[in-house]
Amino acid sequence: MSQAAFSTLALSTEMVANLDSLGYTEMTPIQARSLPLILAGQDVIGQGKTGSGKTAAFGLGLLSKLDTSRFRVQCLVLCPTRELADQVTKEIRRLARAINNIKVLTLCGGMPFGPQVGSLEHGVHIVVGTPGRIDDHLRKGTLKLEAVNMLILDEADRMLDMGFEEVLDNIIKQVPANRQTLLFSATFPDEIKAIAHRIMNRPEMVQVAATHDNDTIAQYFYRVDEAERATALRLLLLQYYPESTLVFCNTRHETQQVADELVRQGFSALALHGDLEQRDRDQTLVRFANKSVSILVATDVAARGLDIEALDAVINYRIAQDAQIHVHRIGRTGRAGSRGVACTLYSEREEHKLAKVTHGLNAESLEQPLPPPLLLDNAPMRPVMACLQIDGGRKQKVRPGDILGALTGAEGIPGTDVGKIHIFDQCAYVAVRRESAREAKLKLAEGKIKGRNFKARLIRDR
Repeated sequence: MSQAAFSTLALSTEMVANLDSLGYTEMTPIQARSLPLILAGQDVIGQGKTGSGKTAAFGLGLLSKLDTSRFRVQCLVLCPTRELADQVTKEIRRLARAINNIKVLTLCGGMPFGPQVGSLEHGVHIVVGTPGRIDDHLRKGTLKLEAVNMLILDEADRMLDMGFEEVLDNIIKQVPANRQTLLFSATFPDEIKAIAHRIMNRPEMVQVAATHDNDTIAQYFYRVDEAERATALRLLLLQYYPESTLVFCNTRHETQQVADELVRQGFSALALHGDLEQRDRDQTLVRFANKSVSILVATDVAARGLDIEALDAVINYRIAQDAQIHVHRIGRTGRAGSRGVACTLYSEREEHKLAKVTHGLNAESLEQPLPPPLLLDNAPMRPVMACLQIDGGRKQKVRPGDILGALTGAEGIPGTDVGKIHIFDQCAYVAVRRESAREAKLKLAEGKIKGRNFKARLIRDR
């Protein structure tokens, strides 16, 4: 038996069987190093990139400690964004399929407050949420934390980046001191060291090397004059022709500016930054995830918590502030056995940053000339999918299977033409192959979902 097998841990037979059914047989490095400590009740600081398996690590830890007969909040998980909180909740629920009658609740901003209060009144075991909304509930007395025995801070560095330190302090003060605390962070700046020292009891540090094999990620650097930066980005997109690209900028304003310019040049692009309304943010993330938009231009903070499969390329429009952020950015491509490309643009004024992010690399071999200008005559990549928005969601009891059935029923489109389906409270989004988009829209308009007619519209590229 492999020493990295979940069956070697102090987990119930039912839990191991559930993990096996989910395809979790071998632990990732961060799981293998942190889970024995977590299950032994120790405080743990985990440092690893997105996709390292940390959610399953703390998820199994908190589930092993849970007393389902007590309908009180026993575990609190804090996340920087609603998207990450939703992902964590879904993963915990998957891991908990072997446990009867477990209640997990997500508490995030941008959602109605009243229904959250109602759910809390019915009794909850695990709360996953963003600091702002958790703090709101604490101030109104609708959330009680006196029974919490495990506190988890996920993506702690980004919560501090987003200005949540004071709010975090207020929340943590209301959690019993006699608890287990787990802190996960992609980077480990001084601010994280300070908060760990303040809130943790002799924590064990678990670090997973944040390096990337050249077989997994092809990494290149391009020196550019400031005036040619936008053109350089277009050349790289036309050279590599990636189906899905994440472009990093360092400011909200530049993020929108770059996305707008790409759209003017015929590319399929959207911006993701902190100035977006929650509805627009949700739609932007859905469209990038379901491949109805090819390029997402984002800031580091806004992109945190993204879990996009098969990301072909990462392009740093601006070089990252430090090496850890750079590694975290490029680690989003080349996952799950696929090969990715990471390109970084830098100017003469940014050479000091280049030295930081290429430390330990053979930087000279990674330096590349820009692709030839004649590529600008080529047509930009167009998304393979289109996105339909349906004016019905969870509140109307709409499920993904209902939408799939409506599209593929009698004389419908082939099931292979239907992509990802995302359900929200009052609406749903479904991706369909671009060539089937008009037929899919007509099928939804003329047919019924759950016995009702719902309006459907095709979200147009800008």
